[in-house]
Amino acid sequence: MKDKFYQYIQDLQDVITVTLEQIDGKASFQQDLWERPEGGGGRTRVIQNGNVFEKGGVNISAVHGKLPKSMQAYFNVGDVDFFACGLSLVIHPKSPMVPTVHANWRYFEMYDKEGNIVDQWFGGGQDLTPYYLFEEDAKHFHQVCKTACDKHNPKFYPEYKKRCDEYFHNAHRNEGRGIGGLFFDYCKKTDEMTMEDWYSFVTEVGDSFLDAYVPIVERRKELDYSQEQRDWQEIRRGRYVEFNLVHDKGTLFGLKTNGRIESILMSLPAHVQWRYDYHPEIGSEEEKLVEVLKKPVDWV
Repeated sequence: MKDKFYQYIQDLQDVITVTLEQIDGKASFQQDLWERPEGGGGRTRVIQNGNVFEKGGVNISAVHGKLPKSMQAYFNVGDVDFFACGLSLVIHPKSPMVPTVHANWRYFEMYDKEGNIVDQWFGGGQDLTPYYLFEEDAKHFHQVCKTACDKHNPKFYPEYKKRCDEYFHNAHRNEGRGIGGLFFDYCKKTDEMTMEDWYSFVTEVGDSFLDAYVPIVERRKELDYSQEQRDWQEIRRGRYVEFNLVHDKGTLFGLKTNGRIESILMSLPAHVQWRYDYHPEIGSEEEKLVEVLKKPVDWV
C-alpha cells in the first residue's frame, strides 16, 4: 500500500504542477530534492512571483525511521518505527479575488520490532480560503467535494465537511480560516471499509482537486482590484499564518520529526499584514466574509 500510494502522489504532483504552470503563464515551479538524515526525503516544488500565483508549493515526502519520543506520546505508543508519505499543497494567488487553497493527502504506517504493520491509516482533505466571498465559487468547490465523497459513501461529505469546519478554526479569533471543504484522518480498516477502499476514496478526492479549484481561478484571475482590497487580502493572510503556526497538526508533526523547515513553512504567504485591532467597515464586502467565517455555511 505504501508503495502504491507513494507512486500515486508522485504522479499527482506532476499533474497539478503542470496545470498550475499553464494557468500562470509566466512562473514555473522550482524543484528541490531533499533527504532526511533519519530516513526518507521528498520533492518540494515551489512557484513564486507569477502572473496569477504569488507563492505556492506542491510538495511530496516519504519519511521513515524510529518514531520520535515527542510523537510517541502524541500517538500514545511505545518504541515503534513509522513510515509516512503525503502530498501537501498551498497556493497563494496574487489577486485578492482569487482564493487561497490548501490540500493534503497522506498515508501512515507503524511497525513493531519484527517489522510487522501494527497500525495504518489515510488522512487528508482540501479547503478554500477566499478573501472576497463569491457564493458561486463556494458552492462549486463544495459540490466537487461532495460528488467525490458520494461515490464512496453518502455519509462522508457531511461528516468530513463538519470536521473541516471544526479543524480549520482559529479558536483564538473565533472564526474559520476559510469556508472549509473536507478533512478526514485516521481512516482505518473497518467492517465496511478495507484499506483498498480507503485508497480508492482518498485518490478520488485527490483527483478531484483541480476540478474544484481551477474553474474558480479562471473565473476570478482577470478581475480588477484596488490597493485597499490587496491590503485586506494581506490582513486575512495574517490569520492564515496564525492558524498554521498555532494549530496545524501537519506543521507540528514536521517540526517534531526533524522535517525540512523550508518545506514545512512553504505554506506561509510572501506578503502579510497585522494591523492593530483592525475591523472592516460595517456593511462592506469584507465584513460579509468575516460574518460567514464566524458560522459555517452549508454550501450544497
